[in-house]
Amino acid sequence: MTKLIYFKILYKIKVDKEVIKNYFKYITKSLKLRMYGEPIIFSPGGIGKEENQGYDAFVPLIDSGIAVYIWSNTKFSSIVIYTCKSFNYKEVIAATKRFFKSSKAVFKNF
Repeated sequence: MTKLIYFKILYKIKVDKEVIKNYFKYITKSLKLRMYGEPIIFSPGGIGKEENQGYDAFVPLIDSGIAVYIWSNTKFSSIVIYTCKSFNYKEVIAATKRFFKSSKAVFKNF
């Protein structure tokens, strides 16, 4: 069973702060994990390069944390899920692909 997974996806939905919050709720419920704080979500708001616009987000878990990085212009996301609790990485990939309406994911589980 996996405790750490890093993966990248190309997504097909419009992503904003609310969508990221909903993903955190969705994936933590799917994995039976508990958040102990509110998600922290930052957006450069036009600062920096146009191709790097998007979101940096993190949610603390009782059993560690989840980080999500979104590049809005290319509809690309990089996600890290790290927990002390083991989980089935195939279920995480499938659930994330469903949520973001993605057909492809590249990942490495540890």
